[in-house]
Amino acid sequence: MAELPSPPEGIVLAHFIVSDDVERSRRFYTEVLGGRLAYSGPGGLTYVALANSWIIINVGGGPTDDKPSVTLESPRDPNRVSSFVNIRVRDIHAVYAEWSARGAEFLTPPKQHQYEIRCYIRDPDGHLIEVGQTTDPSGDWTPAHWPPSSRTGDSA
Repeated sequence: MAELPSPPEGIVLAHFIVSDDVERSRRFYTEVLGGRLAYSGPGGLTYVALANSWIIINVGGGPTDDKPSVTLESPRDPNRVSSFVNIRVRDIHAVYAEWSARGAEFLTPPKQHQYEIRCYIRDPDGHLIEVGQTTDPSGDWTPAHWPPSSRTGDSA
């Protein structure tokens, strides 16, 4: 099994998604988004290395002893979302063209907003993915007027 690197500050963050078809989702995250298969194991558990993070893909299931009232399932209504993957890129128009050519279906073309250009796609199970490029003139990932405790690289 490919292992996650040692966390530099005590944690490594990965995004877990529930899929109705793990192999189909693996192909999307590797062939469309350009990730690399890092692990494929028993029961379909799959890790895809994507940029500086991982997408963990697995089937849903009922409660377990450590989550006794939780059932994991893929989104039933893709228009009602409580979380999503956020991907930042250097050139959104190039990524939009490349991923579209590979089969990604964007909800809209990239749209300019105050500090970013962004657009959204869904994976095969309906999970929402934001793709954005900063347009902040200072080149920072967050606008200068945000409080220091929420800015990338600042300590709380």
